[in-house]
This record gives sequence, structure tokens and C-alpha cells, in this order.
Amino acid sequence: MYLHKGLPPGPINNPGLDALDAAANPTKTTYLYYLTGNDNLMHYATTYAAHQANRKKYLK
Repeated sequence: MYLHKGLPPGPINNPGLDALDAAANPTKTTYLYYLTGNDNLMHYATTYAAHQANRKKYLK
């Protein structure tokens, strides 16, 4: 059972300045897809086909 119904009365997150700056000024890139592989690295792709290849390669 929850103590409060609906949204909590206080903040649920407190992002740091670096996170706020990154959200306000994102890096320009052509990547449309990304995933975190089983190797704990990020793998990016510009096409869906490349993303599918990354899924097969890194999510075994």
C-alpha cells in the first residue's frame, strides 16, 4: 500500500548540472538508435538495419 495517492509530494529526481546542460544543449549527431550491449558499452546506429545488426551482435 502506498503512503500517498498519485504523484509524490516532493521531487522524485534531482539531476546534476551536467545532466541539465546536456539536455538543454544536446550533442549534434546522426544516430537514431542506440543500445547498451552485454559488454556494458553503448552501440549507436544511423539506420534500423544497423540497429538490428547491433542487436544480434551485442545482445546475445
